[in-house]
Amino acid sequence: MKWLEVQLELLVGHAGGQRARYPAVVTAASHQAPGRACIDTGQVPGAVRRVELPSVMSSSDHATPHVVVIGAGPAGLTAAYQLATRYGIASTVLEADSVVGGISRTVERDGWRFDIGGHRFFTKVKEVEALWHEILADEDFLLRPRMSRVFLNGKYMDYPLRAGNVLKTLGLVESFRVVGSYAWARVRPPKDQTNYEGWLVARFGRRLYGHVFKTYTEKLWGVPVDKLPSDFAAQRVKNLSFMSAAINAVLPKRNQKDITSLIEEFQYPKYGPGMMWERCRDLLEAEGGRVLMNTRVVGIRHEGGRAVAVISEGADGERTEHPCTHVISSMPISHLLQAMDPPASDVAVRAAGDLRYRDFLTVALVVPEDCSFPDNWIYVHSKEVGVGRIQNFGSWSPYLVKEGRTCLGLEFFVFEGDETWTRSDEDLIEQGKRELGILGLVDPDVVESGYVVRMPKAYPFYDEHYKANVARIVEWLDDCAPNVHPVGRNGMHRYNNQDHSMLTAMLTAENIATGSTHDVWSVNVEEEYHEEGAADTDSPRVGTRGTGRDAPVISREHYGADHPLNRPADSVSE
Repeated sequence: MKWLEVQLELLVGHAGGQRARYPAVVTAASHQAPGRACIDTGQVPGAVRRVELPSVMSSSDHATPHVVVIGAGPAGLTAAYQLATRYGIASTVLEADSVVGGISRTVERDGWRFDIGGHRFFTKVKEVEALWHEILADEDFLLRPRMSRVFLNGKYMDYPLRAGNVLKTLGLVESFRVVGSYAWARVRPPKDQTNYEGWLVARFGRRLYGHVFKTYTEKLWGVPVDKLPSDFAAQRVKNLSFMSAAINAVLPKRNQKDITSLIEEFQYPKYGPGMMWERCRDLLEAEGGRVLMNTRVVGIRHEGGRAVAVISEGADGERTEHPCTHVISSMPISHLLQAMDPPASDVAVRAAGDLRYRDFLTVALVVPEDCSFPDNWIYVHSKEVGVGRIQNFGSWSPYLVKEGRTCLGLEFFVFEGDETWTRSDEDLIEQGKRELGILGLVDPDVVESGYVVRMPKAYPFYDEHYKANVARIVEWLDDCAPNVHPVGRNGMHRYNNQDHSMLTAMLTAENIATGSTHDVWSVNVEEEYHEEGAADTDSPRVGTRGTGRDAPVISREHYGADHPLNRPADSVSE
């Protein structure tokens, strides 16, 4: 994601039911040289505009909180919205980009709207479900059928599986081989089930594993499947096996939500996921909050064991200091640590610099509507092309496209700085057209126009060091700046879905406002997210423990020495 931040003109306070605007004063302050990890204290090459907030400087335990939120994605905006609407606490949101929503934004180009990665609005977290419908009116949601298929050898295989379609796609002979392969795997399972491949072969048989799992997974993570750990497979296909998939193929159930991988319909904002966050921003501003765009956070000043101000820089280079009692951060936690002034400990800074990310690139191609397919997306298992998945934005919502045409989003899973990432837009558009032709999906000659959207830091990368690195960062924050609260996917370096990122923000807002002690870091990935149904109870905490999908822990040694993952962090452009 792009993690630029926003210059703010003032912070809005709230006391005694009245929101007051405080005048800004200009003071000389420390100034960070471009590219440095932390502000250099003692150097004053320029002035920093300071927003003076009298109640922030008070030593009273009852002083009104002044919260600075870094990032206007789902986590950041949810936190600010909760503070304003539930607790009457105004905040200032600093957003790096010109668009709200983070990776859950809706990108708009020439009247076309793109959803980066495809965001199904489905959750088992009751509080999040309620909040979605509080922000957007019911009529702004579409109930969309989930149609996604595996594109295999020029044919479509339904997923969830359908018995007749499997026979048609694989043929009678290969279908019998799949069943026989499964039977053999049950009798003679692979001896080594510690990796992704062995675990899946034992549960699906080698032939179905090869058809459905292998190629796409290697495209997604960039390494051979046998280099991925088995526990990742257990998370990704929890409660799904050859038998459960086969039963679903023969006896499909309408609106099957017991297993998340097999849900058949979902809600979707008619103008894409960004509609949710654009509306949330508007509601927040109506409550007295500030959402300011197009500057970056260049420093977080801390003293006496607490963060006391956030420094932002606008596009014009002007810097503003925002005093605060709390900081909620959804910016990459590695950047958060590197912005600390005075600098964090050497151990914490090294840990931050050692975190890595998986990045994402979409090539959006406009084609006639009758040249597309009806799916929301298709998984591409062909080794002959680089594209991993193709979205049909018109199938997500007719409001994303124009009459008589649709837009196909070809998704490439990349690392920032690799060969695909660094190609020109023109080359990538031509590659996308060419690969549609190779697959036999669309004649390249009918493609009318194309666009490229790069999304850096789309996924936190889990290598063999990430847990220890995150632990060192959190330990330093707990000791030196406990009023800095990481939330969300990149804010916590956790592979969370949108709804679970929102949950971390909701709990953090409650902690700040009420003094509660929810441990956001203890909210386990996938604890309940794929479970078969929830207990029949009115408890407000039912369904709130799961915080999203897991990701494989992959050793960096499986990538080349010159791979972007193995280069120093500052050698890859941000």
